[in-house]
Amino acid sequence: MSEERFVVPLDDPAAELALVGGKGASLARLAVAGLPVPPGFHLSTAAYRAFVAYNSLQDQILAVIQENQPDAAAERIAALFAAAEIPAELVEAIVKAYALLGDIAVAVRSSATAEDLPELSFAGQQDTYLNIRGETAVVDAVKRCWASLWTARAIGYRARHQIGSEDVALAVVVQELVPADAAGVMFTVDPVTGDSSQVLINAAWGLGEAVVSGLVTPDTVAVDRESGAVVHRRTSEKAAMTVRTADGTQEQPVPVELRRAEVLTDRQACELSVLGVRIEKLYERPMDIEWAVHQGRPFIVQARPITGLPAKSLALEAWNDSLDGDYLWTNANLGEAVPSVMTPATWSLMRIFMSCAMATTAIDGMLGYGQIGGRLYMNLSMSLSIPARFGVTPKRILGMIGDVFGRIPEGVQLPIVPLPRVWMLRRLIPTSLAVVKRVRANKKILPELLAAAPTRFQGIRARIEAAATPAELGKLWDAQVHDYFLQSSYLLEAATKLESGPLTFTRTLRKLVGEADTNALLTGLNAGSGGLASLGPLLGLAQVARGEMDAQTYARDHGHRCPDEFEVSVPRPAEDPHWLDRQLAGFATNTVKPEELLARQLAARTAAWERLEQRFPKKAPKKIARQLEHGGNVARGREHARSEVIRGFWAMRIFLLRAGELTGHGDDVFFLSLDETLALLAGDERALAQVPARRETYRRYSALPPYPAVIRGAFDPFEWAADPDRRGDVFDATDAVHPVSDAVTGFPGALGVVDGVVRVLTTMDEGDQLQPGEILVTTVTNVGWTPLFPRAAAVVTDVGAPLSHAAIVARELGIPAVVGCGNATMRLHTGDHVRVDGEHGTVTLLAG
Repeated sequence: MSEERFVVPLDDPAAELALVGGKGASLARLAVAGLPVPPGFHLSTAAYRAFVAYNSLQDQILAVIQENQPDAAAERIAALFAAAEIPAELVEAIVKAYALLGDIAVAVRSSATAEDLPELSFAGQQDTYLNIRGETAVVDAVKRCWASLWTARAIGYRARHQIGSEDVALAVVVQELVPADAAGVMFTVDPVTGDSSQVLINAAWGLGEAVVSGLVTPDTVAVDRESGAVVHRRTSEKAAMTVRTADGTQEQPVPVELRRAEVLTDRQACELSVLGVRIEKLYERPMDIEWAVHQGRPFIVQARPITGLPAKSLALEAWNDSLDGDYLWTNANLGEAVPSVMTPATWSLMRIFMSCAMATTAIDGMLGYGQIGGRLYMNLSMSLSIPARFGVTPKRILGMIGDVFGRIPEGVQLPIVPLPRVWMLRRLIPTSLAVVKRVRANKKILPELLAAAPTRFQGIRARIEAAATPAELGKLWDAQVHDYFLQSSYLLEAATKLESGPLTFTRTLRKLVGEADTNALLTGLNAGSGGLASLGPLLGLAQVARGEMDAQTYARDHGHRCPDEFEVSVPRPAEDPHWLDRQLAGFATNTVKPEELLARQLAARTAAWERLEQRFPKKAPKKIARQLEHGGNVARGREHARSEVIRGFWAMRIFLLRAGELTGHGDDVFFLSLDETLALLAGDERALAQVPARRETYRRYSALPPYPAVIRGAFDPFEWAADPDRRGDVFDATDAVHPVSDAVTGFPGALGVVDGVVRVLTTMDEGDQLQPGEILVTTVTNVGWTPLFPRAAAVVTDVGAPLSHAAIVARELGIPAVVGCGNATMRLHTGDHVRVDGEHGTVTLLAG
């Protein structure tokens, strides 16, 4: 045995749940954060296990629990512990650690590994011993704490919550016992109503056990968390209190003059509330905190998450632009790029990005995009009202944009915003002219801008990380970072604007040679100059696996790409030193190499071209070849620009992380808008008061399933999610009845018909569940999912269109894909046998 593994300093950053139990981990976290925690030490779970192993108790304990009810089991186990001896090495470690505290009175508290968890409170299930003094008494109290892991109430509680007996262990916290003049419990939100505007403090005389045990009705003080002012008091008659005695603790009468006196002054209540808010920020959730005051000085004795709060424990913010009017929304394009709920920081950056990359979608503050329940949607009503006001019918418009925004389900109407034509022209023409001028200028230098983008990113990153003060970082934003982000956003505008030709050509080609040959002819994008950025992460993995690329180069070229790459709160893959190893492990399970897939698709493309030449010998060699080449160049440029935009968003993440470091507010900055973070760097902290509500809003929206791809009118995500008959393809607030199809159909992806077993994945984190040859079915895929494609026999998505990334990558690899089905994850389940027809865009459920 080695005592170093048994005794852990109270403020050790490595004191985590498995080592020191729930209570110990919480105290360590508080101490590391600089909160006023009484000094002490932990006896780790290793000490408990050493004691159990030394006395061969584990098998006996498990047998007793299996054969007896909790009361009888607890009695028999207590006898086993009483007869057991603590190894000499353990006794020596305890005595030595206690001696460093001095010959003082301590509290000896149990700390189980299944205690004070985020969704369960195990408070009171194990024992605590107060006012313990002397080596022998401390060692004995430790042994009694270990035995309390197996009391009847603890055994029964774990059984009710399905926590196995073989999985639990007990640590012990030994702390100086604060000779409290007053003590109690503090809640950072009202545990009954969920009101988060006030900190609620219960206070009584003496030690806190009088409050915790219910011996006394404490005073209640409500403190406004923003101003620190006492807004309400209820002073109780406190007849008893817990005090220290020579033999431990006992209850005594409260002196008559103190029974109706206020335990806390306004100033003391304010000081405690400030500590409570600090602790809530540390834990990022409402907290239940035990405190004590001695000679006017506050101490934090324990803190645990509040469980069982009302559903609306914090006032949620409404991140929902669908409430603004009767509009038609779709996420078929934007939802692929931004598949998750956005933090406020990401949303504010997204608005800057969209104002650059899609400048003509906004007229005088009326945006052609918005967020619904925190998710990014395109407002088709706003975007398409402009051409509609000039005589283009909504049906024709939707037909023209189908390749980008997908199909609108049958029966869903497109509400047109009645914008006056003169009013629109006066606002739209100057914007359009400015866009044309900027795009033409940037197009001339686009190759140079794209080539220089990685180097420019490294430079801006270095300057951000070198900023030493909040003010310096704020000045850097004004001087360099802002312009850098704008230029990154303008890259995509330059790569996509003024290029309607490929879309028109695709529709023409489809009429000429059919869907299958059109898909085949549109492949070969990776063969062009620079390759296709969407395939870069996958082909790069193949190069690393073959030893043709080192890890550093791969991280530099592809480490910014991931499934949620626009969300700035999400770490980039290159930030994780083990990420590439995991990718390579998954890549090794692919039964088909990406090079083989590309070669197979090249053969299909060649065959399609030969058929076209035979049918149209005069058209194919010249005009169509030029248009295919031009379309390929546009697609590669768009993908390259998109990759560098993502690098720009990574730079914004680095900026926000640095802002959190320099201001001391950590990841709170992800729940501020960019303007609020810049104000924070200038010393204005007012917006921080909104962070708890925004965290809760983000948490609740993120817990919901993905919303329908098409939404008309006001949409409440919570009501929709609670509806057992909800549809995942469409929502229409007008109550129009739309046909519910049992068939799964979408846009054709690539040639081929495949029969296979379905694997439904919710996120890329579940990617290791996909077995070679299975049919990948999910809501949406993007470049971050690309490494999974060679493992899949086919890909089926709810969201997507012919020009979506899933369709492009699937076509390049020759993997049958049906995208934009709307209802695939509703109708298909893991284990289903299906036939995927990539030519006709159908998925058929097979018997057996």
